[in-house]
Amino acid sequence: MDLRFLGLDSPLLHTGLHDMLESDAHKSAGAPTRTYVRDAKAMAATPADVKEYPNSYVFVVDMPGLKPGDIKVQVEDENVLLISGERKREEEREGAKYVRMERRVGKFMRKFALPENANTDKITAVCEDGVLTVTVEKVPPPEPKKPKTIEVKVG
Repeated sequence: MDLRFLGLDSPLLHTGLHDMLESDAHKSAGAPTRTYVRDAKAMAATPADVKEYPNSYVFVVDMPGLKPGDIKVQVEDENVLLISGERKREEEREGAKYVRMERRVGKFMRKFALPENANTDKITAVCEDGVLTVTVEKVPPPEPKKPKTIEVKVG
């Protein structure tokens, strides 16, 4: 499916959005659902960096204006990391009116398919200065099996 109709033709977004499109495609006869369009816009507007270290994966996501209590970090379907939050427009005070509104409000969301060696039981999340850092530890590789020596007996 072509993602350009949503203005989402960035190669970085293709994997997650394409997977969402494929999973929702059978539900509606060709037309994206409102939930899908809302989530796709939220995903497109939520920049993220992903780093791999020898013992972990680190996801760095901009969450401007959100407090740690307003951010949800979840694991869905055993291997999908879901990071979401919502920034609401501040209430207008009496006598004040907006002259210009450029700051983004609404839902922030990103989904990442975790690799098989991700330890979903060892995930930490820290939010500092509007930047969320989620660390997912890797499962240690199995110890290589040592060769087993069999005693050879006389016949």
